[in-house]
Amino acid sequence: MREISMTPFRLISPLLAAALLLAMAACSKSPSTESAPTEAEGAEAPTESEAGIAPVKLDAAAMKAAGIVVQALQPASMSEQLRAPGEVLDNAYGTALITPSVEALVVRRHAKLGDEVRAGAPLVTLSSVEVANAQAELRIAEQEWRRVSALGREAVSGRRINEAQVALDRARATAQAYGLPGTAAGRSNGQFTLTAPHAGRITEDAVVVGEKIEPGKTLFRLVDESVVWVDAKLPSGIVPRITPGTEATVVFNGERLTGTVQHPAHRTSDTTRNAVVRIEVPNKDDRLHSGDYVDVFFEAGDVSNGSNAATTMVSVPTDAVVQLEGDTVVFRRNAAGALEPVPVRAGEAIGDRTVIREGLKPGDAVVVEGAFAVKAQMLKSQLGEE
Repeated sequence: MREISMTPFRLISPLLAAALLLAMAACSKSPSTESAPTEAEGAEAPTESEAGIAPVKLDAAAMKAAGIVVQALQPASMSEQLRAPGEVLDNAYGTALITPSVEALVVRRHAKLGDEVRAGAPLVTLSSVEVANAQAELRIAEQEWRRVSALGREAVSGRRINEAQVALDRARATAQAYGLPGTAAGRSNGQFTLTAPHAGRITEDAVVVGEKIEPGKTLFRLVDESVVWVDAKLPSGIVPRITPGTEATVVFNGERLTGTVQHPAHRTSDTTRNAVVRIEVPNKDDRLHSGDYVDVFFEAGDVSNGSNAATTMVSVPTDAVVQLEGDTVVFRRNAAGALEPVPVRAGEAIGDRTVIREGLKPGDAVVVEGAFAVKAQMLKSQLGEE
């Protein structure tokens, strides 16, 4: 028998083994695993908003449960929304204080608190020693003037006539300063009556019969209430938008009265940082009284150009403006229906609304109620992602 050599088989066997191992490894791979993308590759990454935070998308039920309301912004004339609190004051130009010029005793009152009196009506009768002396001097001066006037310059020197004239003028001026008429009518008993310098209502009454009154003490305060003042308080930055001479509407107990802006104050309160705008209001049917609180609506212009024309811009409820990650934002619905934070430049707060200077435009759908619920949801989602 021939001896067969095994050398070729020894060389081929390792190569076959390696090939078999590669084939088995290839067969063990799953075709579905190779062709399917990973979950991370197939998922769409969330798009961040302008504020750097991903929007959140809520269905109608979730928004209703959270009290979130979305509305489209409408262009508005801020002159219709410029509102301020105001207080009614007495018109100082129609107010008179009834005071005696000399020390006197109250003899009799002719009017009382709340009375509406006409011009020249008697208010209070007083008695004074100084007034009695003034009455006597006036009587004597009148008698002397009548005597020298009757004699004429043929019998009396010109100097004596001039002296009589001066004495009469002095006595009349003294009597009138005390509230007396310019003639010596009646007896010189020292009694005199203070009268109303104009028509109006008595709003203060400090008269006590029998009381001794010092000079300058206020006995009555007489106010012409046909025209009143209203002082409206506004942030100092808004006051330049109010033009003197324009109309303002005063609302009190549901009634609307039209007034005229007189002048804005030139001083800002140190505590409230508000300034005062004064309005003069015809007080029809005596509706307004000093101390009443009212609402005032102004026709205002744009402070940027100094005009009194109405300015068209957008505004949102003040609660819709929130702070998020250091930015002032308003939540807006984007094209995908999600709510995203939009950085804005907020202007002045007028009533319960805030003017938006930059960041939003008419037609944008924004969150007007429930902004803090949206903020909480965004922060919760952000923490979950982290």
